Amino acid sequence: MNRRLRVLHLGKFYPPVRGGMEQVLASLCQATRDRIDNEVLAFSGSAQTTHDVVDGIPVTRLGSIAPARSTPIAPEMMRGIRRAAADLIVLHEPNPWGLLSCALARPRQPIVVYFHSEVVRPALQYALFYHPMARAVYSRAARIIVASPPMGQHARALQPYRERIEVIPYGTDPHAWHRTPEVDTRVRDIRALHPRKPLVLFAGRLVRYKGCDVLLRALQDVNTFAVIVGDGPLKPSLMQLANDLGVADRVQFAGEVPPEELLALYHAADVFVLPSVTRAEAFGFVQVEAMACATPVISTRVKSGVSWVNQHDVTGLVVEPGDVADLRAALVSLLSERSRCERMGAAGRRRVEEEFTLTMMGARASALFEEICA
Repeated sequence: MNRRLRVLHLGKFYPPVRGGMEQVLASLCQATRDRIDNEVLAFSGSAQTTHDVVDGIPVTRLGSIAPARSTPIAPEMMRGIRRAAADLIVLHEPNPWGLLSCALARPRQPIVVYFHSEVVRPALQYALFYHPMARAVYSRAARIIVASPPMGQHARALQPYRERIEVIPYGTDPHAWHRTPEVDTRVRDIRALHPRKPLVLFAGRLVRYKGCDVLLRALQDVNTFAVIVGDGPLKPSLMQLANDLGVADRVQFAGEVPPEELLALYHAADVFVLPSVTRAEAFGFVQVEAMACATPVISTRVKSGVSWVNQHDVTGLVVEPGDVADLRAALVSLLSERSRCERMGAAGRRRVEEEFTLTMMGARASALFEEICA
């Protein structure tokens, strides 16, 4: 094309709203902006529609009349899709109202479905409601983007459309995770609090599929201190479980922390653990962040991209989901071999630089969008 491509993204929310999908959408817009004019249509979280510009990206946040469970409802989205002066529309899934709006609006532009994770719902609810909407949109999508090969292989919603799947891994800026003198100072302070114990780190929402209860049980009989970063509905019950297991004095529930503190914790940790128990953990971007800091990872063999990101016995260890004994053995194994931890950490850093950079993500997405519109 002779002019710059115009792409409309249909997201659920957009930063400063925090969340994995929101982070990826913002990163994608920034990574492609040298070749593409991006615009975002998302939900405001209130009844009022607002228009703003976030780091150079125009964002319309549509007023929502009421949440249905966790799904915002914005009647204006369908009109926004029909009026869009875009060359291409990218629907970021899961996004029930965006999916319904796209199905009803039937836009004239090509559609790309950016499939971030599966919709994990009861089978009947999925079959009666979500699947018909998904079929209406996915069947006419020019491409379906996933972040890892396993996601394309295992996601049941994508099986009829496998020939249209494109793999574009999520990316980060490796330089943003380097150690600085300020980070080194904070790392020393963190390590000084527990000088005789290795440090285990978890970061994420405290919800059931993250498997934090499995991590707490695995910490029994392991000489380590753990920092749990994040918040969520299970925090009170997890704190009680830590107390019941007798590990409360070796676990810190840090809550949400500023980015600079999380960076220091990644570098201070001997091991990062992502103990997810279901495929609702689609990719585990926190693994990429830990690997960018040269910290080895222990993750689980859920049927998604998690164990593709963290390569077993290369960048860390992969254990069976929900298996306390397996996770405990992995912790003991890594924490007892300092040289192995360092070797895996260095391999993780190389993997990020070779596969998970923003530059690569932006180049792959831009080329795909331009190819479709050509």
